[in-house]
Amino acid sequence: MNKFQGGLRLIGYKQLALQRAVAVANTPSILCYPLLQRADELSLAIVSDGELVLKGQQIATVQHPSNAPIIAASSGKIEFSSRPTLTGIAPCLIIRCDGKDTELTSSPTNNYQQLNSKQLRAKIQQAGIIGLGGAGFSTATKLTQPIETLIINGAECEPYISCDNQLIQSHAQEIIRGILILKQLLNAQRVVIALEEQMDTARVCLEKVLTNGIELYSLPTIYPTGGEKQLIQVITGLEIPSGELPADSGVLCQNIATVFAIYQAVYLGKPLTERLVTITGNGVKTPQNLWVRIGTPIADLIQQCGGYTDKVQRLIIGGSMMGIAVNDDAIPVLKTTNCLIASSQNELSHNQTAQACIRCGDCASVCPVQLLPQQLYWYGQANQTDKLQQFQLFDCIECGCCEVVCPSHIPLVQHYRNSKQQIHQQQQQQQAAELAKCRYQARLQRLARQKTEKAEAMQRKKATLAAKVAAIKAKPHSPPIIFS
Repeated sequence: MNKFQGGLRLIGYKQLALQRAVAVANTPSILCYPLLQRADELSLAIVSDGELVLKGQQIATVQHPSNAPIIAASSGKIEFSSRPTLTGIAPCLIIRCDGKDTELTSSPTNNYQQLNSKQLRAKIQQAGIIGLGGAGFSTATKLTQPIETLIINGAECEPYISCDNQLIQSHAQEIIRGILILKQLLNAQRVVIALEEQMDTARVCLEKVLTNGIELYSLPTIYPTGGEKQLIQVITGLEIPSGELPADSGVLCQNIATVFAIYQAVYLGKPLTERLVTITGNGVKTPQNLWVRIGTPIADLIQQCGGYTDKVQRLIIGGSMMGIAVNDDAIPVLKTTNCLIASSQNELSHNQTAQACIRCGDCASVCPVQLLPQQLYWYGQANQTDKLQQFQLFDCIECGCCEVVCPSHIPLVQHYRNSKQQIHQQQQQQQAAELAKCRYQARLQRLARQKTEKAEAMQRKKATLAAKVAAIKAKPHSPPIIFS
């Protein structure tokens, strides 16, 4: 078995949610959809205030190819409002649910094998499907070229998250069908489903329905084995070079939940309007996995899970390692929200006071991307953006391994995120300055060209006039007429 450098063996808390069967979350009174789904572009609403929309109806579209449309998860009336989101107060589309859950007529596919790649990608794009286990890029944009190896990522290496595990247990057959759609679309020669070694029940469920040479691969429970490049390295031995995409090396990874959404979009004609979410932690009374409508406020889910305990201290969207702490449970569930952790005071050690770096080097020994975290920290503190890029800051996957082992309790990942944001802002400012310079130079060139064209036109006019005068002078005069 291949290995990647670094990583950690973490204590798991998956049983908190796994001890209960999957349930369906109640339909909330409102569904909230931030128009800023990704940081790179604002979605464009295609509905009007007060309009009645149906479940499955597209309510916002995008122009950027890395994004996907927003789909209504229930029926009701549209409102435009600014609400709390992960990025702060932002413009949102609100659906006041009418309780009827009226749904658009779906268009199932009886035989997907009769569809070509373009038609399959169109169905996936129109269903609003994005990567449900990662950065949330549009799935259809990743399915544009044939690949050699397709890896289905079922490795939930985060200590608390268990939604993919239970999804496999309850929908193994549907997941296999989704995989076969991808295999046809990508012309993949090898297909591997990767599970962590402790996911015994999920493995048994898949083994019963495996077909067409699909492989099952057991991964060591080392965080972050589920990271894309780490997963590829363990299964294939390939190390994806910095700055390159796995598809350039003939490999593509897709999350288990994404594959299930592809099955629903193609077989059933259902767009992505709900997903399985882990609600867990010692700060919530009844941890469990729930089928949740996208757009549901977090507070509604906490309430369905019995509410907060008196021990609750922090609310985290995402896993304990890579999640984001928030201070408002009115924030809605997005397509990429796979976990909500209500943690108690002693559950997660995020409140310890940061001290000075002692240069122990522990952070470098556990970094799965083989970076030098302490160097990045120092350069970030000194605002040396050129050095940060030289030392491959953007290769950092923000896994948090360096934070866990740091004896000084320095919030390294937050420093890296801030540094990345600073560099992005500088690049945007530089691009804006270059654009302004180009516009100014274009204006000067235009004015000079107009001046030249005006002078040339004047010269032509003078030349024409001079020619006319010369012609008149050269014309012989007729003798005068004398009248008797």
